[in-house]
Amino acid sequence: MKKMSIYEPAMCCSTGLCGVSVDPELLRISTVLITLKKDGIEVERFNLSSAPQAFISNKAVNDFINQKGVNELPVIVVDNQIVITGRYPTNEEFVTLLDVPMSFVGEQPKAVKVTPKKINGNGGCGCKGGCC
Repeated sequence: MKKMSIYEPAMCCSTGLCGVSVDPELLRISTVLITLKKDGIEVERFNLSSAPQAFISNKAVNDFINQKGVNELPVIVVDNQIVITGRYPTNEEFVTLLDVPMSFVGEQPKAVKVTPKKINGNGGCGCKGGCC
C-alpha cells in the first residue's frame, strides 16, 4: 500500500475548517481524506503550526522549505517522494497516486446511458418478427 503525507501551511486548526469562511478546497481535501480512511487508506496530514517537527524530520520536505519557503506549501509526499507542491491533489490524482478505485475518494463511476438502436424501424434486434 502506498503511503501519502500532506505537509500544509500554518492554519488555525489541523484541518483549516474553522473560522467564519471555510476554504472549499480544504473542505474537499478533508472530505476525501475521511472517505479514504473509511476504506482503510490512511493519509498523514501535517500542519506547520501544530506539527513543526514533522517538517524538520522529513529531509525532502525540510530541504524544499529551505529552498522555496513556506509559501509553496502544501507539499504532497508519496512513498517518501515529493510529487506535488503548491497545491492539493485533485480527486483523480488521489486515485492515481494511491492506486485506489475512484469510489475511494467519494466519487461514483460515471453512469453510461445505453439507448437501444432501432433496426428496421421495429426497435428489435433485426431477427424475424423483432424477437430473438
